[in-house]
Amino acid sequence: MSYSLAELMIAAAAQSWRDDGEIMGTGIGPLPRIAVGVCKTLYNPKLATTDGECWYTTEPLGPGQSSADVEIEGWIPYDRVFSTLWGGKRHAMVAPVQMDRFGQTNISVIGDHKKPKSAMLGARGFPGNTASHLNSFMFTNHSTRSFVSGEVDYVCSPGFNPERFGGKVPSWLALGRIVTNLCVMDFGGPDNSIRVISLHPGVTFEEVQENTGFKLARLDNLPVTAAPTEAELEAMNKVDPKNVRSKILKDNPPGARA
Repeated sequence: MSYSLAELMIAAAAQSWRDDGEIMGTGIGPLPRIAVGVCKTLYNPKLATTDGECWYTTEPLGPGQSSADVEIEGWIPYDRVFSTLWGGKRHAMVAPVQMDRFGQTNISVIGDHKKPKSAMLGARGFPGNTASHLNSFMFTNHSTRSFVSGEVDYVCSPGFNPERFGGKVPSWLALGRIVTNLCVMDFGGPDNSIRVISLHPGVTFEEVQENTGFKLARLDNLPVTAAPTEAELEAMNKVDPKNVRSKILKDNPPGARA
């Protein structure tokens, strides 16, 4: 069965919400948004997903789709979004520009904050999100520019860095899965360090480590990231009928569809 790298990443990301039960599932960006829709379709029908504006929809909607032609389950204006968020009833998958060894992320500036090389979105909702609920992450370009050697240039969301908390990381901090174009990782290493839990087809641990600015933990006998199932590919076609996923990445994993 053939599949693209984007589809491999979507299938891996979809597992992030599988055991969450009835919460709001949010995917920020095209691939995470498709992934949460695949999870709702196949694994966790209790997930509440939105149209990206103000409605919960029975059928998950992918990028570029409208809620006009699907069943509406409920109204979700900003007030209710933040009530859900602050109550911890949300799991988001976000796409930072940088992450460091602690899981701290940056979407604000590259370089010095007073005179940055590049200015981006600002911290946006990253601080409050991480303080309130579980977050997972997606990187479409796994490199030492994204997984940096020191701290991120500007900390937009907290990670497992005790110095940022006066010496002890709080018990409420929860970080989930990291899906990249090379592998899948989590925070299951010693002291919540980042750990590789599967390698995409044709990728070695040494290649992942070479493209990471800090030392990684790893599972023994690292498995290959599971290929998308036929059901998952069908769900992707349903959630993403415009095939937006085909326009996100240029490279495919060895053995996948060219």
